[in-house]
Amino acid sequence: MQIVFFTHPAFQGSQSMPRFAKMLVDGMQSYGHKTEVWTPEAFFYNLPVPGSIRKWFGYLDQYFLFPIKVRKRLKDYEPSTLFVFTDHALGPWIPLVKDRPHVIHCHDFLAQRSALGEIQENPTSKTGKVYQNFIKRGYQQGKNFISVSDKTRKDLHMFLGFVPSLSEVVYNGINKYFNTNVNKNDAKCTVLASISKSTSNGYLLHVGGNQWYKNRPGVIEIYDAWRNVSKVDLPLIMIGAQPDAKLMERYSKSTYQNDIYFLTAKKDDFVRQAYHGATVLIFPSLAEGFGWPIAEAMACGCPVITTNEAPMTEVGGNAAFYIPRMPNNEKEKTIWAQEAGLVLNHVVEFTDSDCQQNATKGYNNIQKFDLGKSLARLEEIYKSIVYANGL
Repeated sequence: MQIVFFTHPAFQGSQSMPRFAKMLVDGMQSYGHKTEVWTPEAFFYNLPVPGSIRKWFGYLDQYFLFPIKVRKRLKDYEPSTLFVFTDHALGPWIPLVKDRPHVIHCHDFLAQRSALGEIQENPTSKTGKVYQNFIKRGYQQGKNFISVSDKTRKDLHMFLGFVPSLSEVVYNGINKYFNTNVNKNDAKCTVLASISKSTSNGYLLHVGGNQWYKNRPGVIEIYDAWRNVSKVDLPLIMIGAQPDAKLMERYSKSTYQNDIYFLTAKKDDFVRQAYHGATVLIFPSLAEGFGWPIAEAMACGCPVITTNEAPMTEVGGNAAFYIPRMPNNEKEKTIWAQEAGLVLNHVVEFTDSDCQQNATKGYNNIQKFDLGKSLARLEEIYKSIVYANGL
């Protein structure tokens, strides 16, 4: 097959989307398919303009210049070429190939739901609502979709207003790199050394960025509540982006801020060791499309505490420990943190036998996220779309 992948432009600065696109491209190349990547280049975006309007100049690159180039290039491609959109947020480009073999990958509809006012924690501006509607009008013209979870597929059907001719769920595949055997004590020592701790019973871990739904301030809420009742003083290590103002505000209020560490710009090898050495991963997301850290932690034998809503429950299965979604009301939030702290304390007090049993559950659970199986299923779907077009 000839496959053309549409991806987000590099100047948007996304990290997860390029990783997902690379997985698709590398996977299809490994099966012998000819692949290309089409993405907008920065022209207007690179002009010397104030930062406040640079985003709008980037839109010119994406929705004015890029479609012109695509229309010209399409003339040189066989009707059997498959066009793959690596994210439904690329919706405005879908009409360009709506009558040719195509498929749209869907990760989450959080921005779309926020534009409808469904998510209190993420209000959307008037221009943001217009932009999300622009995206929706594009992907509504698509015919074939692949979602990363059942939750995402349900949201897709709701926004489409109909069930498309092809709508499949294919879980994200975990790179086997995270499943490599690592000595837990060595990993723990390496990570603790990075925060200048030479001796400790362990540490608590969170992995994630500053996106509102990652709920990094909520992690500190839980940590503080747990420390208030705990007999041990494990540090909290938060790996991800440089803390934003909201996170730093919550950090500054913590009685235990001297035991909270923010680690940024860490490579995959360090993150893998962090999972292996951690006492538990705290992942109280308000929402997700999938929830990579849940599966990655389980692949490394690390217990997981996460939110008892889909898709976190879909990823965590029977191996995770669940807490309610964090409420907005401050009084309710305090009670929530205290209850979550009790769950955390239960996991922290695990015996070696408890840890082994939970690790086994985790290993069994993540078998459904095998990268090879995911890529094989994607190739099968890609082929079926081309064949369904009689090509």
